[in-house]
Amino acid sequence: MSRPVPVIPAGQAPAASPAPGPRAKKLPLAGVLRLGGLNDTWFKPATGASSAAVIPLLTLLALNRLDLAAYTMAGSLCALYGHQLPYARRARAVLWVGLGMVAGVALAMLTSAATDSVPLLITVGAALAALQKTLCESTGIGAPGPVIFAFVSSATLFAPQTLAAVPGHLALTTGAAALAWCVTMAPALPRPTGPERRATARALEAVAAFLTAPGGTSARHHARAAAVTALHTGRETLRAAGRRTPVRDGLTRLLDRAETALAAPGDADAALLVEQAARTRGTGPLPRTAGPCEPPAEEPPRVRRPRAAHPVARALAPGSPLLPVAARTFLGPLLAGLLAWGLGSDRPYWAIVTAVAVLQLNASLSWTRAIQRTVGNVVGVGAFALLAPLAHTGPAAVVALIIVLAFGAEALMPRNYWLGSVCVTPMALLIGEFGGHHGTAPLVGDRVLDTLVGAATGLVAAFLVTNRRASAVLERSLAAAEAARAEAEALLARTEASGAALAHARHRLTAALVALRAAADTASGELWQRPLPAGRVRDAERAGHRTLAATVTRQGPRAARPAPGDPAPHARSPEEDAPV
Repeated sequence: MSRPVPVIPAGQAPAASPAPGPRAKKLPLAGVLRLGGLNDTWFKPATGASSAAVIPLLTLLALNRLDLAAYTMAGSLCALYGHQLPYARRARAVLWVGLGMVAGVALAMLTSAATDSVPLLITVGAALAALQKTLCESTGIGAPGPVIFAFVSSATLFAPQTLAAVPGHLALTTGAAALAWCVTMAPALPRPTGPERRATARALEAVAAFLTAPGGTSARHHARAAAVTALHTGRETLRAAGRRTPVRDGLTRLLDRAETALAAPGDADAALLVEQAARTRGTGPLPRTAGPCEPPAEEPPRVRRPRAAHPVARALAPGSPLLPVAARTFLGPLLAGLLAWGLGSDRPYWAIVTAVAVLQLNASLSWTRAIQRTVGNVVGVGAFALLAPLAHTGPAAVVALIIVLAFGAEALMPRNYWLGSVCVTPMALLIGEFGGHHGTAPLVGDRVLDTLVGAATGLVAAFLVTNRRASAVLERSLAAAEAARAEAEALLARTEASGAALAHARHRLTAALVALRAAADTASGELWQRPLPAGRVRDAERAGHRTLAATVTRQGPRAARPAPGDPAPHARSPEEDAPV
């Protein structure tokens, strides 16, 4: 039976209904442990980490000093970063990763040498984790994020240390980090444009996925947003790659063709895009595209704007949306370490690392990661118990196990985090406990306890420290997207607008739409927030996508028609009432 609609007398305004208050969101369970497919770069971090570890470990094995393996592995793990970046940017990024790793190890060793107070060590470990989380998120270094830094610094805090030994141990970490930098840059010799090729191929595949998505569905809406993001990433990768070359010009033409296909899907061939992506990802000649590559258009006059602050400075400034994330990442590891220590764990760094791994950008992602981390660690501890007898056969067996597990961890991580953790856990235990401070059975029991404590306290921190600023970021991103669209439409309305001006307006609008989707995804996973403007976000995205298409076809904003199956500009579709 339908509810009667109240009749409002003419001339009388309806009574203002109270604004809905914060409400909790449902936490996902379905599919949390489901295995996915491998991405096109799964083998790069895997081979990078294992290759960077081989020479230092074999050297220590020859010198019969594998008790120092933890210090060299700290530097070798830097080879996990930067594989998605073009080599010009990767060189700088991995250099900063190495410097950050060395700085964290140095501070942890000095603290360990200066005090035996477990509460103080836990506090320093939590503060380091919060700082590392903030730096990783603000700089966008990407996977594996702050977890590796937190593992290395926390394990070093609880390793016996003397001030006299600090310089030598720090030299081992520095040397291994320098070798890791060389390993991550080595593929530039045979394939100097490999990252650009992969980014372009992903953009072609994303556009093809949009073309084959069913019309008028939420899946099509998200497929279009994913295609816009992939195209933006491809262009940013080419922009960061450095000087123009014939190959990069060819990749630019492929992105142009993909952008045209996204703007006019009725005339596009998805199968051709997939075939071109496969040829682009390889090492052979690029697919041919019609027309020569024109030189970059002359930039239009720019309005002088104040220079933007560095991302790290913005992350640490008052009002930053990353400050609640940093507060979570301090509180969670602090509680985890203290609780694990109170329950009898004398080296509770594993609880600290687990809490850091659980804490993601929003509570929903933290919940998912807590389940994955707990399952993966418990299974991984069981795998360590099975591998321990083999490790006790000799130092060479330990070296072999560490290298194999390092490869397996990064190879399996893209399929699901819990599966990669099955290899990460025994590898970390072999590295952190190589000195033989504990027997296998007590170590297994302690690590299971630390895992449960770390996951539980990480979730408590994620639920208690709510990031209300995520909603404000979404509002700002929404306003920026609407302003960028208005600017692009104003240019389209001017017949004398230059191609360069349109290209720059399209670039700004694309970046604004990508930022809007990221802000919406982050805000939608937070607990206890006021309802998000889901319909307004989707209206802004749809209108922005149509304007992007108009800038490509140059038919004016009103001539850009929705693709078949897409809703009309202001028509409401069923998925508009769903969460953002």
